[in-house]
Amino acid sequence: MSIAKVFIANRGEIACRIIRACRAMNLKTVAVYSEADAGALHVAEASHSLEIGPAQVAGSYLNQAALLMALRVSGADAVHPGYGFLAENAHFAEAVERMGRTWIGPRPETIEAMGDKQRARDIARSAGIPVLPGSARFFPGDTAALAAAGESIGYPLLVKAAAGGGGIGMRLVERANDLQTQVETTQNLAIRSFGDGTVYLERFIPRARHIEVQVFGFGDGGGVHYLDRDCSVQRRFQKVIEEAPAPQLPARIRKAMCDAALGLVRHQNYRGAGTVEFIYDRDGQAFYFLEMNTRIQVEHAVTEMITGADLVGAQIALASGNFAPPEQNAISASGHAIECRLYAERPEKNFLPSPGELTRFELPREDGDVRVDTGLRNGDRITPYYDPMIAKIIVRGKTREQAIKRMLGALEEVWIEGVSSNLAFLCQVLSDPVFQVDLATTRYVEEGSYKLERVDPL
Repeated sequence: MSIAKVFIANRGEIACRIIRACRAMNLKTVAVYSEADAGALHVAEASHSLEIGPAQVAGSYLNQAALLMALRVSGADAVHPGYGFLAENAHFAEAVERMGRTWIGPRPETIEAMGDKQRARDIARSAGIPVLPGSARFFPGDTAALAAAGESIGYPLLVKAAAGGGGIGMRLVERANDLQTQVETTQNLAIRSFGDGTVYLERFIPRARHIEVQVFGFGDGGGVHYLDRDCSVQRRFQKVIEEAPAPQLPARIRKAMCDAALGLVRHQNYRGAGTVEFIYDRDGQAFYFLEMNTRIQVEHAVTEMITGADLVGAQIALASGNFAPPEQNAISASGHAIECRLYAERPEKNFLPSPGELTRFELPREDGDVRVDTGLRNGDRITPYYDPMIAKIIVRGKTREQAIKRMLGALEEVWIEGVSSNLAFLCQVLSDPVFQVDLATTRYVEEGSYKLERVDPL
């Protein structure tokens, strides 16, 4: 199981993050790239690189045949999928293992079990974890029992793609009259995004916080958690600001969530890094299982900042057989950390992407309390083919108040020209009294207390 060279089946910021972890472990890396990414930072930083196809993801980063062919000629011992793309594709993981390469992630059968969101709900329920009321599956064209299911769950409710993830494939339905249209819209999007149009309905909690627990399973029923994160500030069900630990969470709720997450790890004999996500009902002070992500998360850095862990390094070490399992009582939080996702987008236009060339691009200086993760450089282009995230900025303070001030100071050092960005939006959120006293819920962005109309596009 010895690993000398890691094949990175991804691009951008997470590919650069994996390369840094491998470099620290004296491992060689193989980057893959599309035609649009030929000059990308992750390609420049890797030991070796291979082109895999056109700019469109279907022909490159989602093209399993092209990736497996590149893996075959690369001489790599292992594959790290990062997040997104094929990171939670059990068939790809199986194909990698059939080639005799090591998959740096959970077992394919675990990915398959937890990747189907409704099946994951059933698994969580069998592990004794509270789950929100929901419906049976609805396949495309199958709407006979739709109205009755909606009435049983109650409004507002969510339509969710069973194969969804990353906030993609979810629609909020406020009224019964809108249900069938939103189901059909979600099914069509799910077919395009995941190749699976199955959806289900789930109760929506209006005053909810999105809390998640970072877990790491040893593959033998053992595991640890690396505390929790709050990811409630979202737009279009996708996270924008994360912080750890989750502020103002009752101690009994925090412990129960972490215990539940570890219970799921043990129940599944989970292997490697994963995240168990929960919805916390502020009014009812109750939590419910949302989903489990069988991969490293975008927001893993905010957990690393408070715990001192190297989660990507731990993934690789476990896969190579060189992992020393930590004790749970050795994992603790040092201060409070906040992560902001800097995007090339127009908040005033419903956060539409803003592709273009980064004609001026400056990020904060890094130190022990400020970290920057990016896959871009000055002069690079934000293309319409991929997620428009420019960088993640992570800061730590002794207290949440200090972390907020430090983040505002770090954002003042950011300079972006050539594309519009959400920089002003992030500053407005961090300066908003609602956010500062921790009253933000998952509806925070829609409610707009931070005065979005003041954002000036370039």
